[in-house]
Amino acid sequence: MKYALQTLAAIGFAAAVIFGASSASAFMPAETVKSRSDVTVVAMEKKPAKQFWRTKVRLSTDEAPGTIIVDTNNKYLYYIEGPNRATRYGIGVGREGFGWSGVVKVQRKAEWPGWTPPPEMVIRERKKGRILPAFQEGGIDNPLGARALYLYKGRSDSGFRIHGTNQPWTIGQNMSSGCIRMMNKDVEHLYERADIGTRVIVIGPGNKQGDVSYDDRGVDILRTIFGG
Repeated sequence: MKYALQTLAAIGFAAAVIFGASSASAFMPAETVKSRSDVTVVAMEKKPAKQFWRTKVRLSTDEAPGTIIVDTNNKYLYYIEGPNRATRYGIGVGREGFGWSGVVKVQRKAEWPGWTPPPEMVIRERKKGRILPAFQEGGIDNPLGARALYLYKGRSDSGFRIHGTNQPWTIGQNMSSGCIRMMNKDVEHLYERADIGTRVIVIGPGNKQGDVSYDDRGVDILRTIFGG
C-alpha cells in the first residue's frame, strides 16, 4: 500500500511538471493531498487583492504580545509579536446582520476540522433549496479549511471560529455567518503561533470589545527585508 501511494504521488509530481499544480492534485491520493500545506487547489489559482496578503507591520498598541486583534471594519487580523511588531493577515468577515464584537479566547484548536452546520444555518439554507449535511468531515472541500481556532466567552463556546477557507477570493469581503475566515496558508501560519488561551479582541458592530488602542503604521520594511 505504501509503495502504491508513493507511486501515485510520483505520478502527481510528474503531472505538476507537465500540466501545472492544479492538474497534479487530481493524480494524488487523498492522504497526500490532505497533508500538503495550503492544499486547496483553487487557493493556488485565485488570491485576494494584494492589500490582504500576509504582511509584517509596525503596530502601536497597549495590548500584550500574543494577543489577536480582529478589525472587522478594515478586514484585518493582527497577531501582536512585541513592541511595535505584528503580523497582519487579510480576513473575510460576517456579512450584514452577522457581524459581532467582543473579547473572547482560543480554547480549542483543530487541524482539518470537521464541520457541523449550526441549526439556524441549516434552516436558512433549506429555505433557499440547499440541503446541508448534518456533519462534514475535514478536507479540502470543507468550509472550515485547513485549521480552526475555536473562540469561547468564558466557558461557553461562542459558536464563532477563526478558520481557513476553500474560497480564498472571499478574503477582504463580508461573506461569512460571523466566523473569521483566512486563506489556508495564513490560518496555518497563525495556528502555529496562537496558543490555547490566546486573547482575541474582535472590533465590530456594537463595540462590545470596549476601548482598544492600536495604530497600524504600515509595512515593517526592515523586518520584511531582513526577517525577524
